[in-house]
Amino acid sequence: MNAGALLIGLSGLALLAVPSVGVAGNARYEDFRYDGRSMETVQLKAGQFRNPILSGYYPDPSITRVGDDFYLVNSSFSHFPGLPVFHSRDLVSWVQIGNAIDRPSQLNLGGRAVSDGAFAPDISWHNGLFYIVNTCVRCGENFVITASNPAGPWSDPIWLPFEGIDPSIYWEGDRAFIVNNRAPAEPPRYDGHRAIWIQEFDWRAGKMVGESTQIVNGGVDIRRKPIWIEGPHIFKKDGYYYLIAAEGGTSDNHSEVVFRSASLRGPYLPYAGNPILTQRDLDPARPDPVAAAGHAKFVQLPNGDWWATFLATRPYRAGLFNVGRETFLLPVSWRDGWPQILPQRTAIPFAAARPALPVQSPPPLPTSGDFSYIDNFEEGRLGPQWIGIRTPLTPFYRLDGGALVLSHGAALGDRTGVPAFIGRRQQHHIATISTTMRFTPDRDGERAGLAAVQSDDSFLFFGIVRIDGKAMIALCARDKAQADRLVAAAPVRVGKPVTLTIRVSGGRMGFDYAVGKERHNLLQNFDASFLSTTRAGGFVGTVIGPYAAMS
Repeated sequence: MNAGALLIGLSGLALLAVPSVGVAGNARYEDFRYDGRSMETVQLKAGQFRNPILSGYYPDPSITRVGDDFYLVNSSFSHFPGLPVFHSRDLVSWVQIGNAIDRPSQLNLGGRAVSDGAFAPDISWHNGLFYIVNTCVRCGENFVITASNPAGPWSDPIWLPFEGIDPSIYWEGDRAFIVNNRAPAEPPRYDGHRAIWIQEFDWRAGKMVGESTQIVNGGVDIRRKPIWIEGPHIFKKDGYYYLIAAEGGTSDNHSEVVFRSASLRGPYLPYAGNPILTQRDLDPARPDPVAAAGHAKFVQLPNGDWWATFLATRPYRAGLFNVGRETFLLPVSWRDGWPQILPQRTAIPFAAARPALPVQSPPPLPTSGDFSYIDNFEEGRLGPQWIGIRTPLTPFYRLDGGALVLSHGAALGDRTGVPAFIGRRQQHHIATISTTMRFTPDRDGERAGLAAVQSDDSFLFFGIVRIDGKAMIALCARDKAQADRLVAAAPVRVGKPVTLTIRVSGGRMGFDYAVGKERHNLLQNFDASFLSTTRAGGFVGTVIGPYAAMS
């Protein structure tokens, strides 16, 4: 590598090298600032923790314990790097230690929509290795990767030849079994009719062996046409095999259910008190609702206590939430041989008693509650929280002298390419996001600034763009559309640093900009509810960060 080369990384790891060249025609960002506040007011008492434990777009949590250490992984869909990996010792304070998918050689997300890609990973540990099994939807299907260190590097995928989604590994002694959602062993009776299957996995050879067995058909009661039985996990307790799974789809009818059996391959009988977690039986108009709860995984503490991580949402109104599905934590109680996370018609609490574990020091970058951070781009690489869209086969950014420099990439909305966009998850419904940047557009249509992205056809851009030969501060938006709509614009002098600020309050946004000491408001009270998952569709949350598009 040349002495002038700079290493860039999309996960805190060195991935690509590009020459250190001048910035003419590129966009240069001096910082990225985030200040977030929760909508709900939570007063923690001594010995309590706050939900969610991972705020913002961190869905489908899977957790495992190795000694005194806990590790957690989330879905990432077509964002890259993908499959964020977290570490904790008290289940409350979490630190992201890496991304399991951080090399272009691992997954090719080219051409994939934002909500395709890496669905519902499961993490486990056996014989000195960590395992993640996962599904890459429309990009190879099911696979397993391994690592001796959960921070990485993780191996390239071993692809597994079975249909379906949401695989997880159950370890019994030195044998492994994969359980997952597949098509039922009969013609589907209704839309969303799926089944849970189990098959042995030869972890030494990296292949499936033996017969596949269907262990749940449809869900708890197929006569009621339950939809999307998924996210299955098996564990053993007191001589019984327990199967927990999500049921009801990913929206407000989401739930977690449990079955048990005296034999690994069944028959599995459902708990009469199902579901063991849901919020669908509560008034959606209640103050500060938590909704769409499900997709749980249990973990047992050294003292024998059981806890569950699961996903849920925090709508700001009428089922709308821009920040995506989040990771929550609650204890699991046992009664008459059956587990329960929450009794039915019980609201998920924002504050609960901490697990019986030594309290960990607060992490440098909090993941829960109100918090702020500043990235001045002074490190040699970006932190693991920064993500882009699809797998970058060529570099589109570099770090240079305390600045992030963006160059050429595809336009947002162009699924055939990778946009010059690198962002952070919006983690609060009340937030202020800002950056100070330099950019001079050379041709009409060239733009650089901040983008807030929910999907390939639902996003907004706020920044500098050249229109009819003039540099303008502009706000453009796409609401499930294939072309931009110019919302507002004002002339701006380029050549000096410009500070862009987005103010978020629920589904509303305000847009400010400053050139030197001159401060302006471009637009207030803009309806940004089209950035909610409910309106945009898909499974992700809003990601906000620097974006540039050069003609």
